[in-house]
Amino acid sequence: MTEHSSEWTPSADLPAPDSDAASGDDQAAPDVATMSFELALAELERIVQDLERGQLDLDAAIHAYERGTRLKTHCEAKLREAQLRVEQISLGADGKARATPTDLE
Repeated sequence: MTEHSSEWTPSADLPAPDSDAASGDDQAAPDVATMSFELALAELERIVQDLERGQLDLDAAIHAYERGTRLKTHCEAKLREAQLRVEQISLGADGKARATPTDLE
């Protein structure tokens, strides 16, 4: 990213553009809803770094912040889904194994 870039754009290593871009320009970012947890987290981390550097103009920073918010929400939902799928195997009083939901909080 160049100093004081006027426009935030997604990283070149992200999937092909989709319909999620708030600006509606040719630099459309991939649809957050279709992203894997790992890909969404990587993009979110890059956005945070870009914002921390303070080299985006106001409009680009706002666009990046809004996308980061969508990515954060998506990552949290993916983590909740994973939590629901994790089960703890324990032995009951009768000595038989049973699976119970794990409280990860």
